[in-house]
Amino acid sequence: MDISDLMSRLGVEERYYTRGPLSVTTPIDGSELAQVAPDDHSVIDEKIALAHNAFLEWRSVPAPRRGELVRLFGDELRKHKDDLGRLVTIECGKLLSEGLGEVQEMIDICDFAVGLSRQLYGLTIASERPGHHMRESWHPLGSVGIISAFNFPVAVWSWNAALALICGDTCLWKPSEKTPLTALAVQSLFERAASRFADAPQHLSQVIIGERAASEQMVDDPRVALISATGSTRMGREVGPRVAKRFGRVLLELGGNNAGIVAPSADLDLSLRAVCFAAAGTAGQRCTSLRRLFVHESIYDSFLSRLKAAYASLPVGDPLQEGVLVGPLIDKAALDRMHYALDRAKAQGAAITGGEHVGDKGWYVRPAIVEVDEHDGIVLEETFAPVLYVMRYDELNEAIALQNSVPQGLSSCIFTRDVLEAEQFLSATGSDCGIANVNIGPSGAEIGGAFGGEKETGGGRESGSDAWKAYMRRQTQTVNYSTALPLAQGVKFDI
Repeated sequence: MDISDLMSRLGVEERYYTRGPLSVTTPIDGSELAQVAPDDHSVIDEKIALAHNAFLEWRSVPAPRRGELVRLFGDELRKHKDDLGRLVTIECGKLLSEGLGEVQEMIDICDFAVGLSRQLYGLTIASERPGHHMRESWHPLGSVGIISAFNFPVAVWSWNAALALICGDTCLWKPSEKTPLTALAVQSLFERAASRFADAPQHLSQVIIGERAASEQMVDDPRVALISATGSTRMGREVGPRVAKRFGRVLLELGGNNAGIVAPSADLDLSLRAVCFAAAGTAGQRCTSLRRLFVHESIYDSFLSRLKAAYASLPVGDPLQEGVLVGPLIDKAALDRMHYALDRAKAQGAAITGGEHVGDKGWYVRPAIVEVDEHDGIVLEETFAPVLYVMRYDELNEAIALQNSVPQGLSSCIFTRDVLEAEQFLSATGSDCGIANVNIGPSGAEIGGAFGGEKETGGGRESGSDAWKAYMRRQTQTVNYSTALPLAQGVKFDI
């Protein structure tokens, strides 16, 4: 598949994607897209140094001015949305509408960040000492290292970068080795925006190309103040302690074994559409994909029958083609993991509908419905593929307890028209996830709310709300505007 014209329109010079030993392929048909050159240790070290030096300048630029740069970057994204969205689809295999939607999400977070650049509010604090004034201020943190995953190759970077930039930080981006081309394209668009902005030092944003060793070098470097890492729980277990060892900061967005509950009062037409998108959309390769479904026993048989019929009608194929709803898995390893999960489920006595490999090019599968009696074994593990485990439940408390009984705590949902059930699900005794939805699936978050989860999901929050605080350092300030020196808590120290 030839992408040279696409890359040219996005401003990426041919030498960046034709002259390296790291092969980049498309999951659409398995063909090679590019050959990129990984950065060696010395180049990464230099990029970290350049980011640190740029931070020393950028932190002094007023935040509303920093917001102007992000506004210009958002304009570049608007101009090139079609091309960048298409590249996202080609490189990671999601539907074209989803590729375009991911770029729209980048535009949205830029808009959010521009407004936020005038709202980095601190606090005034009442002092117990007369003639004293206390306040809490927020200051730029430093360089931010962003490690992103293949499934959202550009949006998750933008959640971090747009906020980090308006907070006065610089960015180092290590994209997945499976999707480096979209990172090169985004970097090119950012540089176009920066060239139109007089106050931007060079090297505010840089891309680091490489595999595991490149991430490790960035993780271990004390000049990188914050590591924001998106990926598996296994990856988070390694990143977290390594950054903590040097007393750095981490923002972890890890796995999600997300569940949904279909209550007796649910709108079943709405529930059916939501379940299909959440479980089969993006070929089950969202961290928020629906993986476990608890259906009340009074509607279980009828709902499952409709669900199987809907699954059978889902068009699987080339994500660039109109009408297709399920694209490919990212690679053969993902296909193998899906088959491994289905084999284990079968060994546990599950009944499986779907799951077959489709076609002879690319890594296409029929989404699978797995009927299980026990919430155990493979059901408790996250498989990054369109595998949906379906179970019966009797009491809502039982379903909530089962939902919460996995190590991850990212996203969750309930389908009900009973306000008491909905509020119970959203209460302190309900879902233990960072995201809890009513009458929508667990996927499809908007940038206005903080995104992230609890437990083995890592506890990080990105995107909206007050997630910006992760990219700044807090300072409590006390000013004595009197000629006396009263001490707090009534302490006396007279000389």
